Amino acid sequence: MKAKIIRSMMVAGLCGMLAAGCAGGEDPADTGDAAGAEVTENGLQENTQKEEGIVTLTVWAEESNNESLEQMIAGFKEQYAGQAEFDIRLVGSLDAETRNYVLGDVHNAGDVFFLPDDQLASMAAGGALAKVPNAEEVKQANVEGAVEAASIGGTLYAYPMSADNGYFLYYDKAYFTEEDVKTLDRILEVAAENEKKFSMDWTSGWYMYSFFGNTGLDFGMNEDGVTNHCNWNSTEGKIKGVDIVNAMMAIAAHPGFQNQTDAGFMEGVRQGSAIAGVSGVWNSKEIQEVWGQDYGAVKLPTYTCAGQQVQMASFVGYKMIGVNAYSEHVDWALKFADWITNEQNQVLRFEMRNQGPSNKNAAASDEVSKVPAIQAVIAQSEYGVLQRVGNNYWIPCMEFGETLAAGNPSGKEPQDLIDALVAGITASAIN
Repeated sequence: MKAKIIRSMMVAGLCGMLAAGCAGGEDPADTGDAAGAEVTENGLQENTQKEEGIVTLTVWAEESNNESLEQMIAGFKEQYAGQAEFDIRLVGSLDAETRNYVLGDVHNAGDVFFLPDDQLASMAAGGALAKVPNAEEVKQANVEGAVEAASIGGTLYAYPMSADNGYFLYYDKAYFTEEDVKTLDRILEVAAENEKKFSMDWTSGWYMYSFFGNTGLDFGMNEDGVTNHCNWNSTEGKIKGVDIVNAMMAIAAHPGFQNQTDAGFMEGVRQGSAIAGVSGVWNSKEIQEVWGQDYGAVKLPTYTCAGQQVQMASFVGYKMIGVNAYSEHVDWALKFADWITNEQNQVLRFEMRNQGPSNKNAAASDEVSKVPAIQAVIAQSEYGVLQRVGNNYWIPCMEFGETLAAGNPSGKEPQDLIDALVAGITASAIN
């Protein structure tokens, strides 16, 4: 049921899902008491008699999670032994595509699935997510940012799982001191002096936001959840739109800079050409293997803009576990989601996959504090915002970043470049 079935799910279309989610009758997201069950103090139902038949749950997750999930499934079956007979199946699915798959055909979607925080609002609006019944307990157990990301209007729609979905600076200590990596100017100088590169992906609006986020200029998604507002082309204030264009053009022209994707950065790390770069925790283990004791990770540096040192910003994100509101065994699906995101399993996920926990106790452990990448993403989160962007953000940012990285080959005026970027980001039609 992997790629072939998932592709068929997408054919059904979003509109049908929205119609089903908003249809009259009982809200499937409001789970009631099941026969032979009692609601405990934490809001989850405990069976007072054994469930008849087999409880089958399908879990959608990226295959890299399978090893840890298998251990969690075994623990879950042991925890609830005698209450039901379980058949819990893992199906390969990309986290980035969860929303499309689920909203494409919710009735045939997984019972439990992984999702990034930016997918939560549309999935909840479509009626696809069961509300978390033990919300207060979950909120108390997890860091505030992760709880906020998993909530809409104060209602918790998913179980927080990790708090590390952001980016920061990796650097090779064989070349840089702790003082060097505080400013991008110095990072570029050191890279050029050693005929090496600082790497960053300017084709992605996710990374490119770092130049705009702490400048006093405004950007965000409108209340319609589709379009954006943006004044990055402002001609007023201490930092203007053209100031950022000029700053990025200067960086692009520096011999120590290289615009390349995350995959390109990792290839540079392996080959020895990249000695610093912007990326996330998913690359930490391999970078540590290559750089060994010289592996370093810190918050993003400052960069020079309009004669000032501006702290580079970031989008921050969280991953969570959602439960299908239309699951045949929604109560058991909720228990399973709660189980795989509890403290002990967040610790297990960290130990096996180096993922930063959202659980307060797990995140405060000595082991987590020793991982530079996780500490870096935590430090950078002070200068980050949740990724909440409308559909038209990505393509204009890609085109803008590619143009500047290439040195503005058409010779357009900086104001024209930034005006075109903002016009694309704020367009009302969906690209």
